[in-house]
Amino acid sequence: MRGAVVTELGATPTVREVPDPTPGEGELLVEMDAAGLNPVDLAIAAGLFYLGHPPLPFVAGREGVGRVVSGGTLEPGTRLFTIAARSGTHAERFLAAESASWVLGEEGDDAAAAALGIAGLAGWVAVEERGRLQRGERVLVIGATGTVGHVAVQAARLLGADRVVAAGRDPKRLERVRELGADEIVVLGGPELVIDPLWGTPALAAMRNAPIGMRLVNLGQSAAAAAEIPSALVRGRRLEIIGHTVFEAPIDDLSTAHRTMLEHVAAGRLRVEIETVPLDQQPDAWERQRAGGVGHKLVITP
Repeated sequence: MRGAVVTELGATPTVREVPDPTPGEGELLVEMDAAGLNPVDLAIAAGLFYLGHPPLPFVAGREGVGRVVSGGTLEPGTRLFTIAARSGTHAERFLAAESASWVLGEEGDDAAAAALGIAGLAGWVAVEERGRLQRGERVLVIGATGTVGHVAVQAARLLGADRVVAAGRDPKRLERVRELGADEIVVLGGPELVIDPLWGTPALAAMRNAPIGMRLVNLGQSAAAAAEIPSALVRGRRLEIIGHTVFEAPIDDLSTAHRTMLEHVAAGRLRVEIETVPLDQQPDAWERQRAGGVGHKLVITP
């Protein structure tokens, strides 16, 4: 089979023939239909991910949609999504941990299911479960022009926010976020909840303008890996800084949120911008993701 192989840390994968993986206990062999390309894939391949990386060489990709070929307890042909593959999903076949996978219905678009995996769940769960959004609250999404931000804005609207404000650096893309449901595309004071995939200076700016009791959910570090936060800033405003990663969230919560998002997509209430890329062109897509500024979700297909 073909797979996008990382041969050294920091290098762009190369697509080549690799052996079919063999499922072990609790594993499923899955025929790939779609697989997200995420910043975490680049972090793993660079040796920068906090959970480490597989032994070199390894196939890239952590999440995917496909159909069971063999292994585990599911019937062959079952359509599923996995968020923590045991072998790279940027390949024609991959291993999925059955405990980190959930069954999808026969209806729906494979690319959308992949696009709303790691990135979609990062945005949705940050608003609903980690952010504890209450109806009528005001929400600020910083770094709102990427897929995570797009989903967070729409999640806030669908879950009952009174006002949703989106902030980002690209005016044209921010106009697109307004179309997705943002009330404003400038930073206004007073949000009860901030969704932050950036950290660094943008997060500090949000904290300095926070009302008493504001909740900030951090789910990434696109702006900086560290921020020097004065104790008085946290204490004086009684801030709640809440960490969020989909890789430590309960699978039941993730599967429920994922299916909910796909129901909203099917009903036309949730939109995600997707570009599908054939497996043979994965290295080009990888470099585009590394360069940043893509503005939509890249999804690998066979």
